[in-house]
Amino acid sequence: MDPSEEEALPPTPSEVKNVIRVPMARPGFGTKGNKVPILTNHVEVKLCHIKDTYFFRYSVALFYEDGHPVDGKGIGRKVLDRVRETYKAVLGGKDFAYDGEKALFTVGPLPTVKLDFIVVLEDIASSRSHGNAGEQGSSYQSRTYKVEIRYAARIPMNAIIDALRGQESDYAQEALCVLDMILRQHSAKRGCLLVRQSFFNDDPRNFADLGSQVLACRGYHSSFRTTQGGLSLNIDVSTTVIIKPGPVAFFLTANQRVGHLSSVDWAKAKCVLKNLRVEIMNREFKITGLSEKTCREQTFTLKQRSKEQDGEEAQTTEVTVYDYFVNQRNISLTYSADLPCINVGKPKRPTYFPIELCSLVSLQRYTKALSTSQRAFLVDKSRQNPQETMSVLSNALKINKYDAEPLLHSCGVSINGNFTQVEGRVLPSPKLKVGNEEDLYAQNGRWDLKNKKVAYACEIKRWVVVSFTSVSGFSMVHNLIRIGDMKGVDIEPPFAYFNEDSLSRRASPLDRVNKMYEKITLKLPGSPDFILCLLPSRNCDIYGPWKQKSLSVGIVTQCLLPRPADTEYMTNLLLKINAKLGGLNFVLARELSLPLVSQVPTMILGMDVSHGSPGQSDIPSVAAVVSSRKWPSISRYRACIRTQSPKVEMIDGLFQPVSDTEDDDGIIRELLVDFYTSSGKRKPDQIIIFRDGVSESQFNQVLNIELTQIIEACKFLDYNWSPRFAVIVAQKNHHTKFFQPNSHVNVQPGTIIDNDVCHPKNNDFYLCAHAGMSGTTRPTHYHVLLDDIGFSPDELQELVHSLSYVYQRSTTAISVGNK
Repeated sequence: MDPSEEEALPPTPSEVKNVIRVPMARPGFGTKGNKVPILTNHVEVKLCHIKDTYFFRYSVALFYEDGHPVDGKGIGRKVLDRVRETYKAVLGGKDFAYDGEKALFTVGPLPTVKLDFIVVLEDIASSRSHGNAGEQGSSYQSRTYKVEIRYAARIPMNAIIDALRGQESDYAQEALCVLDMILRQHSAKRGCLLVRQSFFNDDPRNFADLGSQVLACRGYHSSFRTTQGGLSLNIDVSTTVIIKPGPVAFFLTANQRVGHLSSVDWAKAKCVLKNLRVEIMNREFKITGLSEKTCREQTFTLKQRSKEQDGEEAQTTEVTVYDYFVNQRNISLTYSADLPCINVGKPKRPTYFPIELCSLVSLQRYTKALSTSQRAFLVDKSRQNPQETMSVLSNALKINKYDAEPLLHSCGVSINGNFTQVEGRVLPSPKLKVGNEEDLYAQNGRWDLKNKKVAYACEIKRWVVVSFTSVSGFSMVHNLIRIGDMKGVDIEPPFAYFNEDSLSRRASPLDRVNKMYEKITLKLPGSPDFILCLLPSRNCDIYGPWKQKSLSVGIVTQCLLPRPADTEYMTNLLLKINAKLGGLNFVLARELSLPLVSQVPTMILGMDVSHGSPGQSDIPSVAAVVSSRKWPSISRYRACIRTQSPKVEMIDGLFQPVSDTEDDDGIIRELLVDFYTSSGKRKPDQIIIFRDGVSESQFNQVLNIELTQIIEACKFLDYNWSPRFAVIVAQKNHHTKFFQPNSHVNVQPGTIIDNDVCHPKNNDFYLCAHAGMSGTTRPTHYHVLLDDIGFSPDELQELVHSLSYVYQRSTTAISVGNK
């Protein structure tokens, strides 16, 4: 909307009335497409005699003998296991599920609402009572713990039956959490590493070396789900990253890629080692830090009492950690003298050990950021074709023997050993159009632009070539112009070539980029519209600063590597350039006749938030929103981004009024104005929102926080304007997979399922729009939270499927529509 029209709009209120919204119920089922049988990785769960069955929740508090609360994680399960063994009669013979922290659950009540126990654990490595290395290393000591168990609540298992009928409640969610907890405890007893509902065995056959003393560890995920077909167990393959067990010294040199311990960055080492478990002289400890001084210099107070002084106060002397272990413990140390010590004690009561006595134990997650090559190798090692996946999952069901779990039996739960078969439908691929109004048909979710012209070509006139390599790029540019002519893209010869001199290559990446831009500014009378940039290698350190600089000055760039300029490579490069400069490589043939979208001005939004890598908690999150423009097109989009607080998933910059009457600096206003000006001064009467990256527990926040911001942004521009909304969440981070029976290939592109394994009440469906060329296809799970527009199930499913075919940088359908 242009500023002059904005001034004439009615005054806007400071707030829009907040209506509490909840996810909509399913209006019906889709019918279009060819019906096919599909196997899922869901297993049927039967519930028997649960009408009068209750879970009883009890709070758990653990204390040391002196009354201080237990503050370490991991010890809780050992303590409660000892309670189970020692006080079985007092507990009335009842088993329980323990969450590892502050809650346990039983089937039926314990004998009393208040229970207190005292248990003793032998040989528990705890630095709480040991103030120095001498005491720590000299004896195996038992610990006494006090356990308080108090009744908290009663949860009817019948709430699960209600949830299966579409009547959800907090009771149902908690009952399902208890069943999941039983699975966790079942795996914990088998010595598995637990990562939420994923479990990993200490089996070298499941490991793959990623380098730098880091391993990929393959395991499995299992959780209970309420579905249209009843309660099911969803079991899936899962992969995590663990530290390779072995000497701490080996880990540090390999992880930091240095040849010797003297080159280790000990500040980084302290960060990486903190909270890891190590074995020291046959005992296990948790690392709390490193000593400030070297082993040869670090001292502690050693208490000594001779036989003649029996009953008298012990004498104390200051001794170095090195001298203590070499002279008093007669342990030979070969390389620890000039290295920091490992601290397994408290900050004020440290307990030091020489580094060469410490070995990392198995099954410890590595939570730091992986290198690019490690990530690529992890993805490669995580891939399994559908047949392999089914085989692994079938084997996991047999090995875990869930049907032998007493707690599941006691609450009337039995698990079928067969995977559920459902009815799927395969939607036909939408027809595409390219240049000269020529039709283009996708085959298996892919299409080829060979001998085709692009649908709408951009013009590349004022552009330059930049090279940070020894290659000038003349031959590549010649081929690019030749391919452009074949595809209908008019590319004039570049205005200039800029090669980096050899002296500049010694500067920092940021300085190199700035110097190159200075060259361009000095030679050109104005900024170029486009820059083709040759980089020396993939993932080189120039890429980030170059892109950041280009974005800041508003110039479109395309990076590439110097390589033989084959036709296929240059064609793909041209498609990216054409899309970046506003052209369209292909469009939907029925783009102008889509039900409910083409008849009424409709804006399509895609929203997501990106977070920093694991371990980077101070990196701001980035909220990105893309918006369709030039209605009735659904193939042209504009992007808008904002930074926000780290690790915050809800977008807080959608509506940001500067004041009640002046302006709105939010994302949505910027996109609404762009839609208005690019669509013949039409406001959208309908807004379809695709939200990526949120879990089911955040659906209400999307509806009542983010959608409210969008409505407020619309009302701020025009108080009388009330567009209709559809809100759809797209999830890829789930564990449901589909398989073709008796086939080693993935399900067909366009496979859609909205029955059996879907939600009992809410409006959701699974769609495999893309062709899975490697590994096992992961479908996208779409949740329709709101639909004021009035789509039928078939209309909405076909729209989502069609949107998977409009991503301009790819000649394949993508997995998430409007990504």
